[in-house]
Amino acid sequence: MSLAAVKTWCLRLLPVVFFLLWYYYCYFLKSCGVISKSPVPRKSFCENLSPKKWETLDFNIARANSLFLKLEDFFWQQRPSSLPLPYGLKGSELFLLKILAVTASYKMPESISKLDCRTCVVVGNGYGVKNSSLGPVINKYDIVIRLNNAPVRGYENDVGNKSTLRFFYPESASPNPDAHNDPDTLMVLVPFKQNDLRWLKEILYNEKRVRKGFWKPPPQIWQGKSSHIRILDPYFLYQTASKVLKIPVQPKGKEKPVHPTTGILAIYVALSYCDVVHVAGFGYPQSKNQKHPIHYYGSDTMKSMKDSYHDLSHEAEALKRLEDAGLIQYLHPHS
Repeated sequence: MSLAAVKTWCLRLLPVVFFLLWYYYCYFLKSCGVISKSPVPRKSFCENLSPKKWETLDFNIARANSLFLKLEDFFWQQRPSSLPLPYGLKGSELFLLKILAVTASYKMPESISKLDCRTCVVVGNGYGVKNSSLGPVINKYDIVIRLNNAPVRGYENDVGNKSTLRFFYPESASPNPDAHNDPDTLMVLVPFKQNDLRWLKEILYNEKRVRKGFWKPPPQIWQGKSSHIRILDPYFLYQTASKVLKIPVQPKGKEKPVHPTTGILAIYVALSYCDVVHVAGFGYPQSKNQKHPIHYYGSDTMKSMKDSYHDLSHEAEALKRLEDAGLIQYLHPHS
């Protein structure tokens, strides 16, 4: 082959070589401009955290916080509470003793508790995460917190498929938790009322179910594993109401009570335990169209929130404050 022919072939191969170099640079080093700009959890995030950010919001946050109730809190120590659920334990001690005697476990997995830097993402159920393609990003966090009975299977591309904690209450419980969770996902009961604890006790002890006292019939058969059940300390709901939302925990007279949503509660818990907190799927449509969907799944619309015990606009303002203070970061554009 002549020298001229060799030069010709080399020139033809140059574009291929440049393409392969570009592909390697982008795919393996993830430094190319076309890569998603969604924040990905990095250890360096922890190095840049400023304790002063937390102090400005007057949060009582410590990395060693124990999130879940444990048996010795009641058996070995006096733990009086002046408030009933959802902000205290007054009147619910016997239910709790029975539940905690069966579940026994109250810790986070050691693989998480020993991390030098804990990265968390709280995945809300909002419509905003639909078609976001955030699934691969969400799966990279140390702790993925999900809410209520939000599905995962079939929505992996948008919300991922990793689940570390799932916050729920009886009315939002899925009959079979294994359907949309990892085998080792911790099921975290958020008790809003005494009936919530009674429901779990009846499930665990296979007692006759009492159907009254719920705004929506909860599952009569629930297949959660007792070793994976945790009971969230009501302290965190109290702090969410008083510190984050600044709403009264004891309404006056016949005033309708307003409680934090499971979502903003989960964010406060994440702030109490994790070093990095990102969120996805939060926020409700600003549209006044009552038929606008509110979740990335199902058919619920804005109309379903009409008689809610939550102040959604107030929560939106609180989330904005957390974002402005640099405490949380959204993984996608939001209103």
